[in-house]
Amino acid sequence: MGVFYVVAVLLFGVLASGLAWRQLVMHQEYREREERQSQRRIIQPGPRGNIYDYSGKILVGNRPRFSAVVYLEELRSEFHKEYVRIKRELEDAHDASGSEEKFTFDWEEILWQARENVLQKYLDEINDIIGTNNQLSRRDIRRHFGERLLMPFELFSDLTEEQYARLIEQLPLGSVIGIYTDTTRYYPHGPAAAHVLGYVRGSWQIPPADLPGENLRTYSYKSEVGINGLEKEFNEVLQGESGGEVHRVDNFQYQFGDPIAQKNAKQGESIQTTLDIDLQLAAEKALGDRTGAVAAIMVETGEVLVLASSPGYDLNDFSPRLTQETVDEINEKGAWVSRATKGLYPPGSTFKLLTSVAGMRAGTLDPDEQVKGGSYFRVGNRLFPEHNGGPYYNIDLPMAIEKSSNVYYYDQGIRAGIDNISAEARRFGFDTPLGLELPFPQTRMLIPDKEWSRRVRGYGWRPGDTANVAIGQGDLLVTPLHVAAFTASLARRETRTDLTLIKRQPGEVIDHGGEPIGISDYEYNKILEGMERVVGPRGTGRYAMIDGIRIAGKTGTAQVKRPSGKITLAWFAGFAPIENPQIAIAVIVEGTSSTDHYAGGSTAAPVARAVMKEFFKERAADELLSMQP
Repeated sequence: MGVFYVVAVLLFGVLASGLAWRQLVMHQEYREREERQSQRRIIQPGPRGNIYDYSGKILVGNRPRFSAVVYLEELRSEFHKEYVRIKRELEDAHDASGSEEKFTFDWEEILWQARENVLQKYLDEINDIIGTNNQLSRRDIRRHFGERLLMPFELFSDLTEEQYARLIEQLPLGSVIGIYTDTTRYYPHGPAAAHVLGYVRGSWQIPPADLPGENLRTYSYKSEVGINGLEKEFNEVLQGESGGEVHRVDNFQYQFGDPIAQKNAKQGESIQTTLDIDLQLAAEKALGDRTGAVAAIMVETGEVLVLASSPGYDLNDFSPRLTQETVDEINEKGAWVSRATKGLYPPGSTFKLLTSVAGMRAGTLDPDEQVKGGSYFRVGNRLFPEHNGGPYYNIDLPMAIEKSSNVYYYDQGIRAGIDNISAEARRFGFDTPLGLELPFPQTRMLIPDKEWSRRVRGYGWRPGDTANVAIGQGDLLVTPLHVAAFTASLARRETRTDLTLIKRQPGEVIDHGGEPIGISDYEYNKILEGMERVVGPRGTGRYAMIDGIRIAGKTGTAQVKRPSGKITLAWFAGFAPIENPQIAIAVIVEGTSSTDHYAGGSTAAPVARAVMKEFFKERAADELLSMQP
């Protein structure tokens, strides 16, 4: 008997120890298991910050996105009733068939069919109200039940204002169909500056650090992340701060009751750019349907006012999602590339300004020398022709710039030599990325020289190569933005311009990082004289003239070989006003076939005029406003 009591005491001790272990030691683990089974976390993204232009006009914002939704936990009884109805219908059909086989059914298939029927019923109610004929996808239903059960199920997403109004007016009181509102990116100016602003796409949001429930199963609404342009470059600034909720769920994983933890989402910070939307729209309107680009810069600050590229695309077509149809359309137009910042072209006669500086610094170009000129310039056994406007005789520097004489610059280029010309081009930064706040900078600019010829072409440099480079042809490749930056630097008599797309602070000290241009006042003024005559009544750039504004300009017409044949590139580069340079601009209009007869003076200069005219109209309005008491 004593043994029995001893055994009983030992067994009781073991039981008590087990209970104590579970209650005291394992308590936290069981509690965490219970929370994981009975709680779920939902992450809500914060709206992205806005993007503004130079004067505070909105370029990119957020618009409300309305979706017709149902919450699945509210439909559980309907799912069950429909399941029973389908099953009973199948049973009755089996009995009516007279089959002696035992009735069997795929209960999972019936369950999904019941869910699909109920959800489609409510979608049909929406279809009747707004006049659509949308159908649900079984795959989408399965995915939602498996991955997003606690979140609203979208029956119809991104309702138009008219559709939204009809649903609000005609849905019966107490309907389980609700309107869910979130935000998506909105571009009020459509295609304007599309390549600069960039676009976003859906992405899963990172949970906020101070929202409890790291060990819980987590659901997340999709946020938006920048993929290109300023949206990508400043994604961390623009990205909103996510919020979220923790909910209790029942055994079937449907939520009930109020949230047990909650954190509100916050909108991201905004940025103010240097872009001037009025100038941007003027540039894009002037380009029209032609292929080309415009870059305009504030001379003193390096703030970029315009980056236009044509063809383009409407950024609103990317929001709330990019369709394959839109991708195919952009591919067909060849509109993905930002021609202003990434297009590589020979700069044509705009490069003659640099050849002038190179010759002066090398001591081989006297601006007052009367060069013989003529219809051709002989280099070895080859004759290099004047352009169609010639011939010109007894040409000095201002006249050579005004008439854009090829023969003059063949001569001056051979005198200066390729070493001096290529060194000067590098001194002005033609071969280096410009450091603009945009992702994926262009790095394939080409300033050819003797070493490049031996390495790439496999043979030495020839005098004819120098003649071609001197007039901006040959193997030279630069971007329109490089030409605009060079023009701004020339206007300040420096070699570099520190470009930016983010508005500078008043009084900010700007170090462009260059050096003085390195020519005398007299030599520089001779260049200015020629550039002003370009935009004079008899100059090649006369279509850029603006009454009352002294403009320094240079036209250019280059040719390149394409599979379709030789095409023409029309250039204009300039700055204004001459006495106090404020804006520098570069325009290129690209022929798309051999039948496009473009020229810098007749094609590109009017585009520059449209932009500069808008620029000075704005400044005149600002001055008048500041004079008012």
